[in-house]
Amino acid sequence: MWSRSTPGTCRAAMVATEAPSRLDVRCAHCGLPVASGLIDPGADEQFCCHGCRGARELICSLGLDGYYRIRGEQAAGEQSAVASGRTYEEYDHEAFLGRYAEPLGDGSMRVRFLACSIHCAACVWLIEKLPRIVDGVIDARVDLGRRSVEVRWDPARVALSRIARQMDGLGYAPSPWRGRERHEAERRHNRDMIVRLGVSGALAGNVMLISFALYGGVFHGIDALYESLFRWVSLLLSVVSLAWPGSVFFRGAVASLKTRSLHMDTPVALGLLAGGVSGAINTVRGTGEVYFDSVTALVFLLLMGRYLQHRKQQRASDALELLGAVTPSAARLVAGDDVRPVPIEALQAGDVVEVLAGEVVPADGEVSRGESSMDYSVLTGESEPIQTGAGDAVPAGAVNLSAVIRVRVSATGEATRIGRLMSLVRDAAMHRAPIARLADRVAQRFIAVVLTLAVVTFGVWMVVEPSRALGNTVALLIVTCPCALGLATPLALAASIGRGAQHGFLIKGGDSLEALAHRGGTIVLDKTGTITRGAVSLVEWIGDEEAKALVGAGERDCAHPIARALTRAFDTEGLVVERSAYEHGGGLTARVDGRELVIGSPEYVEERVGGVDRAFGSTIESAGARALTPVVVAVDGRVSALALLGDPIRDDASEMIGRARAMGWDVVMLSGDHPRVARAVGERLGLDASASIGGATPEQKAAFVRACAARPVVMVGDGVNDAAAMMSADVGVAVHGGAEASMQAADVYLSNQGLNPLVELLDGARRTIRTIKVCMVVSASYNLVCAGLAVSGLITPLLAAVLMPLSSLTVVTIAYRSGSFGRGSVEPGSWN
Repeated sequence: MWSRSTPGTCRAAMVATEAPSRLDVRCAHCGLPVASGLIDPGADEQFCCHGCRGARELICSLGLDGYYRIRGEQAAGEQSAVASGRTYEEYDHEAFLGRYAEPLGDGSMRVRFLACSIHCAACVWLIEKLPRIVDGVIDARVDLGRRSVEVRWDPARVALSRIARQMDGLGYAPSPWRGRERHEAERRHNRDMIVRLGVSGALAGNVMLISFALYGGVFHGIDALYESLFRWVSLLLSVVSLAWPGSVFFRGAVASLKTRSLHMDTPVALGLLAGGVSGAINTVRGTGEVYFDSVTALVFLLLMGRYLQHRKQQRASDALELLGAVTPSAARLVAGDDVRPVPIEALQAGDVVEVLAGEVVPADGEVSRGESSMDYSVLTGESEPIQTGAGDAVPAGAVNLSAVIRVRVSATGEATRIGRLMSLVRDAAMHRAPIARLADRVAQRFIAVVLTLAVVTFGVWMVVEPSRALGNTVALLIVTCPCALGLATPLALAASIGRGAQHGFLIKGGDSLEALAHRGGTIVLDKTGTITRGAVSLVEWIGDEEAKALVGAGERDCAHPIARALTRAFDTEGLVVERSAYEHGGGLTARVDGRELVIGSPEYVEERVGGVDRAFGSTIESAGARALTPVVVAVDGRVSALALLGDPIRDDASEMIGRARAMGWDVVMLSGDHPRVARAVGERLGLDASASIGGATPEQKAAFVRACAARPVVMVGDGVNDAAAMMSADVGVAVHGGAEASMQAADVYLSNQGLNPLVELLDGARRTIRTIKVCMVVSASYNLVCAGLAVSGLITPLLAAVLMPLSSLTVVTIAYRSGSFGRGSVEPGSWN
């Protein structure tokens, strides 16, 4: 029986001491800070919301207030974590290492961290220099898309906590790689970015308004008192903008200096610092120009670009999410005579699960009871169902088509074949070679030249005319701020990606466009669902037309793919099915409107009726060469019709292959289907036998793609069995109607049906790269001309602040007015 507690047992919940400050008041239930407006000075307990108040009252009323005592005792021995400067000592605990670290054969260990602050290639450069910074770190690899870091280290030389502290010091606080915590950390990081963006925008807008008054005073005069007031207010707002929202650029610059690897944050930070310091000096002196409007606007615009880039990188592409896309979240566990649903995480090797018709197999195992047709296309690409019975192995992800079976589990989760396949996808993403953009290749040299030129300019003008030395140097740093250079590539890519989305091309990153713009390479096409439509349908009917409706009605209650195809093909309205019986591995018998039907494979019908070879023998023999499945129909004991079913080739497949070849691309068909079927489809498309490869497993597909890596490789597919090959290719393309996992692994998704959009994608990529090159030439020309004028002293800092955004606006205009997608088809000759 529950006993009620006295009011005294639920008291003294505030963390604050007597006469606490408002910042010390914590919620009596959840422990979070209580807003000042919710504090009741006369109450012993404070709550952050009414929900917490109700929860605590309920817990105490049930006599369960010991919950708070236990929670307090556990927290008492723990050191409070702070926002920065953490010790990360818990990372050295054997329980932590046992759960998250992996021992390797050479004595080293490997761990995977989440670091939400990773947002660009510069971050990758910094973190991957950990082996040079921390003695004992062997290797550090960054997965930019997932914002994860894989670290391999020697535990005999350095503790994991030391590595974590170093990452924290560089601005990339690490946390264990856990799915749920990863999403929560990303949510917090997104909220922080939005807050910084909003604050910087508000500060920039207010400084701009004040600057209008100062600019007006230059031409029409302004009272000295108001001019001084406006300068000081602008200075105050700019200091806030630089100290908080803009601090990310200064941290990046400091981190780059620590690792002796310059990147874009370095000149940006110097430009912001030069503009802010010179403006502050002139404000104190009461003379000279101030550049606070340019400084605050630059902080806002750069944070906006960084936020948009970060949002595009947030995609669910890790192995667990891919695994969850193709396997069920629950299973039907058999326990004696009882069958109950359980979460898939509860399954263990040796358990027996029941799989109903139409359900997905939840784990690898062996059929212990029952027979059924299974669809393995998600793993193998094989379009034909496979008959499976007791003793046969079945993988997770296979679809049970026709009857109830029971499976004895042998492997679950990531240990299953599909789990290992998704791990292969993850590893391919970690190891895929980055495609360097033109801006990345020139960035470091550009930055070094600008910094060197600034030092030379200051030194020369100190000799020629010391009073102009600082102004000319500041003008140089501002006017050559790499905004135009840094914006040229991402803006052109963003414009093309956005325009592509409007026309049915969902592109996840600019690297894909750069690879697709090459004038040749290898396009690898999956067969089932890519070259073909991916669904069994009636291709040809030979014989009695009146039997069509009877067949459709007889097959109506069968879940087999061939039965569904026949039902879709024929009108069965008004027909009455008196009896229907499906037999595994052959076909079915039925009675429809008083007519006896036998429908099935040639062997099945021959055994029951006879006369199959005499009626359709030659046609059945040639069906295999055409990649078609023959289904014989007998009505009232006489063979009367033959249905040829298959996976029809897309109407535009031959045209797409011809156009791609004219553009300089080699085309290969790589299928998991039977080699005989692959060769038959290849012949109809005009592909050589060497370019029509069948019987390939997902692992073999990925190996084939890696073997073609001497030239750009584009892998086009639609299923989970194509995911690893997509990640191994330079560009993975998922076609319309593909599986969720293939779309997650792909770099590009074609939302329009058919294969001709692939050729339009190649053309759009070529136009995009051409636009990038134009933007780069414009920004480089601008920097060259303006740098010369600044060094010569012909540009003042004020004029430099005006010219600097003009270059960015020019690049923006070129990027967004370029036509990358939606301009019609490309002629093959235009590629030469």
